[in-house]
Amino acid sequence: MSSSIETVSLFSHRSFFWLWITRVFANLGTQIQTIAIGWQVYELTGSALDLGLVGLVQFLPSLLLTLVVGQAADRYNRRNIVIACQTIEIITAFALVIGSWQGWLTRDWIFLLVFLFGIARAFQTPSASAMLPSLIPSELLPRAISASSAAMQATFIVGPAMGGFLYIAGPVVTYAVCVVLFVCAWFAAAKIRLLAPPAKREPVTMETLFAGIHFIRRQPVVLGAISLDLFAVLLGGATALLPIFASEILKVGPWGLGILRSAPAVGALLMSVYLARWSIERNTGKVMFAAVAVFGLATIVFGLSENFFLSVFALLILGASDMISVVIRSTMIQLETPDEMRGRVNAVNWLFIGTSNQLGEFESGVTAALFGTVRAVVLGGVGTLAVCALWIRWFPELAKRDRLAKD
Repeated sequence: MSSSIETVSLFSHRSFFWLWITRVFANLGTQIQTIAIGWQVYELTGSALDLGLVGLVQFLPSLLLTLVVGQAADRYNRRNIVIACQTIEIITAFALVIGSWQGWLTRDWIFLLVFLFGIARAFQTPSASAMLPSLIPSELLPRAISASSAAMQATFIVGPAMGGFLYIAGPVVTYAVCVVLFVCAWFAAAKIRLLAPPAKREPVTMETLFAGIHFIRRQPVVLGAISLDLFAVLLGGATALLPIFASEILKVGPWGLGILRSAPAVGALLMSVYLARWSIERNTGKVMFAAVAVFGLATIVFGLSENFFLSVFALLILGASDMISVVIRSTMIQLETPDEMRGRVNAVNWLFIGTSNQLGEFESGVTAALFGTVRAVVLGGVGTLAVCALWIRWFPELAKRDRLAKD
C-alpha cells in the first residue's frame, strides 16, 4: 500500500478524525489560555514566583489523581469522560472571561480556576490516549500517533503566538477565544463513536487501583521505554535555560528567544509529519535508542554553541529525535497494553511525562546554579548518553525489539 493511500485511510476513520479535531482545539485553547494567565498573573502581582506556581498548581492534579484517573478511564466510557472534562474547561475559561470583565479576578481566583482546569486535563489526556486504539486498526496506530503528535506540536508553535497577539486586546477577548475553542472541542468529542463497548467494571480494590503500576513493572519493554524517556528528558531538559542563552551567551534578545523556544517544536512537527506517512517498521528498539542518543548529542552541541544558527539547528535536531522516541514509545505502550488496562497505564505514563518535563526544568535550574549554565546543559547531554548506554544493558528486550508490535 502506498504512503498516500495509508494517509487517506487514516482520516477516513471518522471517529479518529473527530478525536484528532478534539485534541487540536482543546490543546490550542490550552496554549492560548496558559499565555494569557501568565501575563495576567504577572500584571497582578509582578512576582516571578507566582508564574512558577501557576505551572505547579496545574500539574498537581496529575500527581495527586493518577490512580483515580486510571481507574475512571478503565471503568467508564472514555468518550464521556473527555466530554465531561471539556465541559469543565469551558466553565473555567468562561469564569476567567467574567472575572476579567467584572474586575474581581485575583491571583487566588486564578490559582483556583487553574487547579480545576488541571483536574480536567488530568482526566482528559489519559482517557483520550487510551481511547485511540479503539478508533483505528492496529496497523495504522503508529501513523495515528504521529498525526496526533504533529497536530499537538503545531498547537505548541501557533498557540503561544496567538495568545500573545490576542492579549493585546486584553484578557477578556483572549479568554473568550479559549471558550470558543473548548466549545468546538466539546462538539467534536460528541461525534466520536467507540468501536468497542466499555470494559466490564471490576470492583475497586487495592489490586485494581495499583494495577497500572504493577503491569508496567512486569513488562520490561514498557518499563524500559517509559523510564528511558523519563530520565532522558529529566537530564537533557535545556529549555528552561533558554532565556540565559538568548541574553548572555548568544546575545540575540527576546526575538532570538522566541526562535530558540520554537525550534524544538518545529523539529518535532517536521518529524511527526514524516512519521505519519512513513512509520518505522523494523529495528524499532535500536532506532529508539539511537534517537535518544542523538537527543543527548544535540543537547551537548547546543550547550557548547556560541553561534545562533548552530544553536537553532541543534534544537531542531533535538526536537526531531525526541519525536521519534515519543512515537515509538507511545505505540509500544498502546500495543503492549490490553484495552481494559489502557486507562491506568496511560495515566501512569502521563504522570511520568509531566514529571520529567517539570523536574527536568527544575534539575536544569539547580545544576546551572551549581555548575554554570553551559556546564549544566553539557552535563545533561552526557547524562542522557550514559542513561542510553545503561538502558541498553538493563533492558535488552527493548534494545532487541524488531517491530512495534510483538512478533
